Amino acid sequence: MGKIIAFTNKKGGVGKTTTAVNMAAYCAGAGKKVLVVDIDSQGNATTALGFSKGALKKSVYNVLVDDDTAAANILNTKLPGLDILPANVDLSGAEVDIVYKRNRERLLKEALERVKNDYDYIFIDCPPSLGLLTINAWVASDSIIIPLQSEYFALEGVSQLMSTIALVRQHLNPNLKIEGVVITMYDGRALISKQITAEIKKFFKDKLYEIIIPRNIRLAEAPSHGLPIMLHDPKCVGARAYEALTEEFLSKQK
Repeated sequence: MGKIIAFTNKKGGVGKTTTAVNMAAYCAGAGKKVLVVDIDSQGNATTALGFSKGALKKSVYNVLVDDDTAAANILNTKLPGLDILPANVDLSGAEVDIVYKRNRERLLKEALERVKNDYDYIFIDCPPSLGLLTINAWVASDSIIIPLQSEYFALEGVSQLMSTIALVRQHLNPNLKIEGVVITMYDGRALISKQITAEIKKFFKDKLYEIIIPRNIRLAEAPSHGLPIMLHDPKCVGARAYEALTEEFLSKQK
């Protein structure tokens, strides 16, 4: 049975989608069967894996709102072993459309239960908010990976994020765990980056992955080509970092 992991942070621009997509790609490269679920209305994970969200007729929106099956909306990517349940422009109205649905917090969980056995891992790319779509992702998930930028403002939202996770554990998903925390967009030349990283280490302790993702222009430009970094520039420093991070992640799996 596959493990479902939500990639989440209430702050945007912290490398959340980049981390989800590239870890998924390297897991697939390691022989794992992986599904990326894009529930961010911006559709960045969909774009990063080579699909135009504006051209898609069906998406995760139809799964949540129209009760379509997940299997009917999953697409194969260019990388063998890596599939995506994409987002399209309709998803921007999904939170309003599902607010009165029965079991509204469990819609994604119920949909993914039907395909969970087809994958080793299902990675959910969450919106940069703590709304109903993110709650759906957490209820569906076994664990959470939190990408954190090594900047001062990244720490400000952590306590609220952890409080909301605690509420979801209490009321909706008591088995939800923190899988790990990833430092992203790290600038080793900046003293503040080192100081913030030390603070994050104090707070999360052994949940913090040892591998740190540096700032890298090749990582930033890969989504515009619709490719994960392993297909865009596998020798760049960003690619090597995500490959090492994925190896660390897989080594911790039971």
